[in-house]
Amino acid sequence: MSDSNTTDFTNPSTFILQGIPGLEAAHVWISIPFCTMYTIAILGNFTILFIVKMEPSLHGPMYYFLCMLAVTDLVVSTSILPKMLAIFWFNSREIDFSACLTQLYVFHSFSVIESGIFMAMAFDRYVAICDPLRHATTLTNPVVAKIILAVVLRGSMLILPYPFLLRRWPYCRTNIIPQPYCAHMAVMKLACADIRVSSYYGLFVLFCVMGLDVIFIILSYIQILRAIFSLPTKDARLKTFGTCSSHLCAILVFYIPGLFFSLSYRFHQNVPLHFHVLIANVYYLMPSMLNPIIYGMRTKQIRGRLLRLFTHKGT
Repeated sequence: MSDSNTTDFTNPSTFILQGIPGLEAAHVWISIPFCTMYTIAILGNFTILFIVKMEPSLHGPMYYFLCMLAVTDLVVSTSILPKMLAIFWFNSREIDFSACLTQLYVFHSFSVIESGIFMAMAFDRYVAICDPLRHATTLTNPVVAKIILAVVLRGSMLILPYPFLLRRWPYCRTNIIPQPYCAHMAVMKLACADIRVSSYYGLFVLFCVMGLDVIFIILSYIQILRAIFSLPTKDARLKTFGTCSSHLCAILVFYIPGLFFSLSYRFHQNVPLHFHVLIANVYYLMPSMLNPIIYGMRTKQIRGRLLRLFTHKGT
């Protein structure tokens, strides 16, 4: 397929991923931090999964949700990083139309799943702090499994219209995507048809799903903070708040950069395209890299198990 910006096609066989527009000459250097982030994400999340599996004391709701978060981070980063590195290293810019839609679906569905997992983790912290006597009977293993299944089904079903709608549109303008992976908005903008249905549905998913997740998390933490401040001593308040600190840090890493990214995308006329693409890539990879570091450093049980693992190997 030609790289020309104008072409006559209605159903493209391939798209051309441009990488970082305007910085093609620096792709090899740009790949170094992204490869490093991906390596840390792979090692960190597999370490979390290994520690939780090997330590019976960690077989509880909070750590089951943490394992699901690790799996989700692995899928999100792996859905875009290998192709991105192939572009940076080998100039392998073509992607099959069906493969592009598959990448898009996996990436977006697991992003929604990750938001749902944070909401489930907030519910776990709410029950553990506000109603601790009923935590073991409320969040039993079958209930945790049902919550995880509901979160996965919600993400899978809500994003399913994305590829089906995109497959319907004719593409007669260009087949060049000005970034290193297929995203819903980027592919949708290439269509030469009335794409309002796709656009409105994308906004629905953003505001009515992830927005509701944020509202639920905020309400949960309002109740949690009320319960914490009602404790009699400062030490008790700090100890109880410490059980939530890692979750709060992970939430901030996931949602705050996303808000910045959304604003920069909306006002991208004043932001250089290469800067916007770089920020978007960092945003989507940062949670996968930082989540295992946050939970490894701030969760006493995981940190202790990890130290015992290395100490045992050393002796």
